[in-house]
Amino acid sequence: MKPKILKWGRQGGKIGSGCVGEAHEGRRTLQGSDPSSHLLAGEPLRHSTACEMILPATQVASGQRMSDLGEVSRKLVAVFAADVEGYSRLMGTDEVGTLKGLTERRTILDKLIGDNRGRIANTAGDSVLAEFGSAVDAVQCAVEAQAALAEANAGVPFDKRINFRMGVHIGDVMVRAGDLFGDGVNIAARLQTLAKAGTVCISGAAYDQVRKVLPLTFTDLGSQQVKNIDEPIRVYQIGSVVDVGPTVEHSGTLPLPDKPSLAVLPFQNMSGDPEQEYFADGMAEDIITALSRFTTLFVIARNSSFTFKGKSVDVRHVGRELGVRYVLEGSIRRAGGRLRITAQLIDAAHNKHVWAERLDGDIGDIFDLQDALTAKIVNSVSLWVEKAELERVRTKPTTDLDAYELYVKGMALQRYERRFEEAYRLFVQAFTLDPGYAAAYAMAGYTLCFQHISYGSPIPPEVRSEALGLAQKVATLPHEDAHALARAAHILSFIGQQYDLAKELADRAVTLNPSHGYCWMSRGWVSINYGEAEAAIECFMRVLRLDPLDPHQAYAWTGLACAYNALEQYETGFQWAMKAVEAHPLMYTLAYLVINAVPAGRMIEARDALSKMLRFRPDLTVRDTLQLCLTKDTAWLERMARAFREVGLPE
Repeated sequence: MKPKILKWGRQGGKIGSGCVGEAHEGRRTLQGSDPSSHLLAGEPLRHSTACEMILPATQVASGQRMSDLGEVSRKLVAVFAADVEGYSRLMGTDEVGTLKGLTERRTILDKLIGDNRGRIANTAGDSVLAEFGSAVDAVQCAVEAQAALAEANAGVPFDKRINFRMGVHIGDVMVRAGDLFGDGVNIAARLQTLAKAGTVCISGAAYDQVRKVLPLTFTDLGSQQVKNIDEPIRVYQIGSVVDVGPTVEHSGTLPLPDKPSLAVLPFQNMSGDPEQEYFADGMAEDIITALSRFTTLFVIARNSSFTFKGKSVDVRHVGRELGVRYVLEGSIRRAGGRLRITAQLIDAAHNKHVWAERLDGDIGDIFDLQDALTAKIVNSVSLWVEKAELERVRTKPTTDLDAYELYVKGMALQRYERRFEEAYRLFVQAFTLDPGYAAAYAMAGYTLCFQHISYGSPIPPEVRSEALGLAQKVATLPHEDAHALARAAHILSFIGQQYDLAKELADRAVTLNPSHGYCWMSRGWVSINYGEAEAAIECFMRVLRLDPLDPHQAYAWTGLACAYNALEQYETGFQWAMKAVEAHPLMYTLAYLVINAVPAGRMIEARDALSKMLRFRPDLTVRDTLQLCLTKDTAWLERMARAFREVGLPE
């Protein structure tokens, strides 16, 4: 249903605090003897005041306590809930900076809650729960808080901004020994999760109280079914008051896809040998790759799943962050020639185990063990898997265990330690052992030219020739390895300008593996080189959904900056480029900032970006920069060249 925009004006006079109306929405009967079991976080909320009736604001704020320790009372209040969008991602990127920023913003928020006659009931990590004697006060506080927090974020890079989501509901709550619990709390918390970053969502009950009092714009989001509440809740969003940056599909809590969805967490290395870490990572990655080949499944890409590596996680949180129903956890133990794999599949939406499995075998059985585990997962989460799909997924990139070990070691060196020369040698050894190992050829070619692509340095002719030869080998081998095809397509398009062949390989890759984030990333860049900007945008947005926590999202942001530039939507392109530069200030991200900043009239930012490019290459020319922005669209190439000329770069 298309949201209906409703506008309401001030009804004359000063905005007042008002009193809570007799509105109850979405009530259900509490079950069980432990009231804390009904709370979102699973713990009772400590409240500093408990009242048996609705008190005037001055009395609510006075700190009076009216309940005895064993007494349970009810009251009707306006409940305010808030949390930080993408808090885990922010902490994973910069724990110290995020905690400092959160402390500063909590100071702002706490003061505004007090100024609006509210009282903080509970805080936990990034979340805040408060009660107000009036819906008007609660909503007014939320709107003022979002405006103040937006000001605090001014000048902070988009990917480091601490953006709150807020929900307000009027509801009946239960109070015992100062603890606050019940549906009123649950509904407010659910409204908060429905809100986008920088916005406020309120229930229909709260809306009825404030709609003619506060001069705000409301968007009717219709009736929403929320977890643990039997009846749908009418939801209204108050207009966004904070610029959270270019819109991406990840907004803290992602909606579940319309097919069975799954994330595979990194497997724990239980071997007692740190050198076997690469083997555990390879096992998890292979299972991700195998599962993502099923067209009936939605599988989170490797980079986002691996942001949880080495962390103690709550699978419910993982499910919310990644927008999936199922989470697979596992471990691997390798001792001599024996291998033990343990795994458990969890329904994250309901926090229950689906099954646990232990597989034992010889090291030579690893591929059979992977097949058995993959089949069990698929059969558990999807009823609609064709036999042909199962057979296709059993096709392995290699059946040579020694070649496989060399490959996964090379991937670890390339990804984690940036030891490119050693990784390249391992990939060469892998395809020497197995001449049909397409993935090894592809990664050898990609590793050869990775540093040159990132830093914009000229690629030596012999390197270019070898990389292209390896990519063409991938194109001619008989295989169905989508990742290898995607890597080869990127090389052929960017290094060799073989756009038609690159497009063919990229299209095959996403057909073979529709849930593989890198396949869509490669197809996006090939689409840009091919001159198809609209298709590129679709690809990059899909990457952001498949890989919502990827630490290297800047590659997709840069692609979006480039695609919007091609469509002459320069301000949007500039915003995406700024995100990319703030994350990775490299030659190619800076180049895409310049080509958007100049036509957008942002010459200060354009000159600053160019000065940073010149630090990488003092002899940089317009001709050099166009090697970073390759496309068969000659008119677009000329527009990019003109931007660099205008900012003062020589031919």
